[in-house]
Amino acid sequence: MLLLTVYVIFTIGAGSRSVYQLATRFEEAPLAYLLSAVAALVYAFITATLVWGGETARRLGLVACVLELIGVLTVGTWTTVDPGAFPDATVWSGYGMGYLFLPLVVPVTGLLWLRRARPRG
Repeated sequence: MLLLTVYVIFTIGAGSRSVYQLATRFEEAPLAYLLSAVAALVYAFITATLVWGGETARRLGLVACVLELIGVLTVGTWTTVDPGAFPDATVWSGYGMGYLFLPLVVPVTGLLWLRRARPRG
């Protein structure tokens, strides 16, 4: 339940932030704001897979968590190596530093939980 709650909060937080930024400040940092919107969509998809349950949802959730982790590592590294590349931060900037590094921890936790949730047969 805690993992699901975190994903719901991230979906709402990243989604509302990116919608506002895209609607009011798009020209300032379009790539950063679009990446935050992508993060929100990934969070929403993972939330849905956690709610749906079942083997197909678990597999889709695993793929989405891997993609999320790749996104966090890619954007985190990019913003660390070239801090000027983004005029404004994304959810994944600095490996999620603005979100207490939770964007880095949550996909790893999700992967571990989804792997453990595999039906035994």
